[in-house]
Amino acid sequence: MKRKLAALAAISLASFGLAACTSGSDDTAGQNTDPGEKGFDVSSIKADPEIQKLVPQNIKDAGVLKNGASTDYAPAEFKKEDGQTPTGYDVDMVKAIAKVMGLKEGTTTHAEFDSLLPQIGSKFDIGVSAFTVSKEREAQANMISYAEVGFSYGVSKGNPQKFDPKDPCGKTIGVQTGSAQHEAIEALSKKCTDEGKKAITIKPHKLQTEVTQKVVGKQYDATLADSPVVGYAAKMTGGQIEQVGEPFDTALHGVVVAKNNEQLAKAVQAAIQKLMDDGTLKKIFTLYGAQDALKDKAELNPAVD
Repeated sequence: MKRKLAALAAISLASFGLAACTSGSDDTAGQNTDPGEKGFDVSSIKADPEIQKLVPQNIKDAGVLKNGASTDYAPAEFKKEDGQTPTGYDVDMVKAIAKVMGLKEGTTTHAEFDSLLPQIGSKFDIGVSAFTVSKEREAQANMISYAEVGFSYGVSKGNPQKFDPKDPCGKTIGVQTGSAQHEAIEALSKKCTDEGKKAITIKPHKLQTEVTQKVVGKQYDATLADSPVVGYAAKMTGGQIEQVGEPFDTALHGVVVAKNNEQLAKAVQAAIQKLMDDGTLKKIFTLYGAQDALKDKAELNPAVD
């Protein structure tokens, strides 16, 4: 169950906590422009009358579609340089969905990732935080798929720790707490010990950016994250992080809607499909470099292994 969807895009070094670590040799990193500072302009998106009919009355009355997201996983959802304003392609997608529904706005509020699911349907109308679509989650909630990515390892530039992605046993690997990568690395560590090899030393952090710092500082041998996140970190740290090995374990990601609110789930599905069909979502994802992850069909509770 992958934690997040993300892809190559740009972000300030400050948000990686690495600004003080850069040197003259990293000047190219400072040339990157963060697309999240401006975001995607949704002002021209028109409401779809047929989709408006699907929107539950309480949301119509409120005029707002409220999203909960863990805004710490650039470029899917993160904070602008002010440290407060949510941005990212998931955030822009929520705004676009709200426009198609005929609402005044789509808002995104930060919450810790592992606390999000219980709050969907009460504090939040939806959860767009690059949740992996899984049987377990579909048993608890409705999910509408929109993208697909895989896992990848990231190491410090030049791989000074000589990390071999085919043999992570005995290595120190950082992951985000509660993520699918956290679960995956625990399973890999057990496999290591079952084979008589050294266990993986797992270092979980609430923020992926904290993990990035540790890998750049060579305190950890590697990180395991969604593959585009690793490439994104590489770009925005001026090459201080690099991907090793090929991405693996691809999975769908979806918007979460409360299990007892099929009406809203169908409205969200219809809105996403329209945004896919008219090219708006492709524009949003392309702004952040995530176009390759975007699907062309929004499925409600798709069949997954």
